[in-house]
Amino acid sequence: MVIKVFLASSSGSTAIKKKQQDVLGFLEALKIDFTQLDIACSEDNRMWMRENVPGEKKPANGIPLPPQIFNEESYCGDYETFFDAKEDNDVYTFLGIPPPEGFKKRGEVEEPQEGEGEGEDEKVEEDLMSEDEEELRQLEDEDEAQATEEEEEEEEGEED
Repeated sequence: MVIKVFLASSSGSTAIKKKQQDVLGFLEALKIDFTQLDIACSEDNRMWMRENVPGEKKPANGIPLPPQIFNEESYCGDYETFFDAKEDNDVYTFLGIPPPEGFKKRGEVEEPQEGEGEGEDEKVEEDLMSEDEEELRQLEDEDEAQATEEEEEEEEGEED
């Protein structure tokens, strides 16, 4: 299974660039194998993406914007659906791939091992983020702080 992320390397839109970076950074942090397919440099990639995004997922003008995510030929979603899956800790389901061994969703009950926990109430862990997810959250916080800093510098430059 290959996750395909369609993106535009030469997009003039800062919003699109940030969305693309968010998707790629998250996949890298979770060590999920993926392939980047540039629609700006390849007409074949652009046409394939446009033809394979389902009609109900296309915007009013009919031209889907990057990033668009596929698992092989199967459409997973755009940035908004990816973001929702990320927030719900459901990225593996979104991508249609099995989670790594030991991965638990928030709110899952941990089953006691044989001989353990007898007589104890079952515990629901409050924070079940894997180390990779914690690292990713730290990177996102750093990116957010850097973006805020850059915006402030731009505003200061405009005032001068």
